[in-house]
Formats: sequence, structure tokens, C-alpha cells
Amino acid sequence: MPQTYTAKQFKAFSQELDGISKRTMEEHYKLYQGYVNKTNEIFTKLETVDKSTANQTYSDIRVLKVELTFALGGVKNHEIYFDHLGGKGGKPEGKLMEYIERAYKSYDNWVADLKATGISARGWVWLAYDWDSGTLFNYLGDAQNSFPIWNATPILALDTYEHAYYIDFGTNRGAYIDAFMRNLDWKMVDKRFEPIKPFLK
Repeated sequence: MPQTYTAKQFKAFSQELDGISKRTMEEHYKLYQGYVNKTNEIFTKLETVDKSTANQTYSDIRVLKVELTFALGGVKNHEIYFDHLGGKGGKPEGKLMEYIERAYKSYDNWVADLKATGISARGWVWLAYDWDSGTLFNYLGDAQNSFPIWNATPILALDTYEHAYYIDFGTNRGAYIDAFMRNLDWKMVDKRFEPIKPFLK
């Protein structure tokens, strides 16, 4: 049986966000649903793909597996992003704040780095815990499937594709990132950080 994904529902779509319009969120959700649909389509096709023709230059299995990373990346990235929207911003607490401050010297330094990384990224920013170094870091991705860091767990995702902000902010990505921070639900970020806590160095 192929793997099957279903588009999830998120609280951010049932409330008014500060600076991010319902229209933006509705259009954004359509894109997420598209990633879910294409992920399912690719998994179905992989069930019957002719593996005997596998080739690194071109083959059906190569195309399907490459495009799966983009489609499934789109599902997973958006689910993190939508999951922690709909909050009141502010600051994290406890171990999460401690580790942000340990990595960036202060919360304000982390915010400045997140914003600069977001302005520099063509697609995504992830705050992730690196299991090898034992630190949090703001990683940059230019697409759903570019620059993944092995053995790192993302706990926050910032979508910097134009579809996430253009309706509301035009080309002013910095203002969108400010709005993102105002709508961040730190409890949901901390929930993703929770399984990491027993292993913190």
C-alpha cells in the first residue's frame, strides 16, 4: 500500500491574524493541499514504477523520487509553519529560551538573525536543533528540498516564498516576518522542542 497523506486543519485558519489576511491564509492552504495531493500521487506511481530502467541521468524512478522530496517537503514544512501560527507572539520560556540565548547570546540577537536569514532565503527558514553540536540554529533553504541538515530537528518554520506575504505586504518581506513573529504560538514551538529536552547537552 502506498503512503497516504491528508491535509490537516489548523487553528490559524479559524481566527484573525495580526497583519496576515484570511485571503493570504486561504490561498496558502490551497498550495499546501496541492503538495498533499502530489505527494499521494507520487507514492502511488512509485508502487508500479519500472525499477529495471533506473538510471541517474534520467529514469522514471529518479524523477519520481526527486520530485517526492519537493512535494513531501512542502507538506511537512507547511504543517510546521501553520501549526505555530495563531499565537500572541511574545517570547519563549524555560529550556527553549535558555537554548536560544545559549546559541545567540540573547533573544533579540536570535530574532535579528532569524529576520536576516528570512530576508536572505528564497524559500524557507528553519530553527532546528542540531543533535551533533547540541545547539539551535537558523537554517536557510531556497526550496522545499534544498539544504537539509542531517541529524537536525526543525522546531520552527518560516515560509519566505512570495505566496506567504505578497498579497498583504508586496515586496516588504521584513514587515511580513515581523507579522509572523506577532502571530507565533511559542507553546506549539515548545511542543516540538519537548522530545529533545531529555537529551539536551
